[in-house]
Amino acid sequence: MAILGAVTQQSPRSPAPVEPEAVPGFALAVAAEGLYLINLMIAPGLAFVALMVLWVRHRHAAPALARCHLAQTFRASLWAGGLLIVANAAIIGLGGYQSASTWIVVILYFTTCHATLIFFGAMGLARALAGRPYVFPLIGSACDD
Repeated sequence: MAILGAVTQQSPRSPAPVEPEAVPGFALAVAAEGLYLINLMIAPGLAFVALMVLWVRHRHAAPALARCHLAQTFRASLWAGGLLIVANAAIIGLGGYQSASTWIVVILYFTTCHATLIFFGAMGLARALAGRPYVFPLIGSACDD
């Protein structure tokens, strides 16, 4: 039993684990990622405005973790809006909303672009909840540390 007790104790030299909530900017990073996902899935536009307000207020003065997540989610939201405009332009260009090709564009958009953006947002939220920075693949830019 002594061996089991020795294994579960921390060695005196190992640093104590840091709780993610203790990382400066944690709450703002989680809020940014949450608003990004809400914008994509529940309340488009309304959540984008809330995210934009957070970004404008905190983009310079927030801790590094929050700045990183705010910048990534704001940029990704702009990309999401741009891709939606491109999808609508493709629908109109292929014959309008009454055309049979409408559903092809809609299904392709939602199965590729929209689902990918939601996946990136879920990964970003997981990283924010862990107190870690996250850079969106393909559309993100490096965070300043």
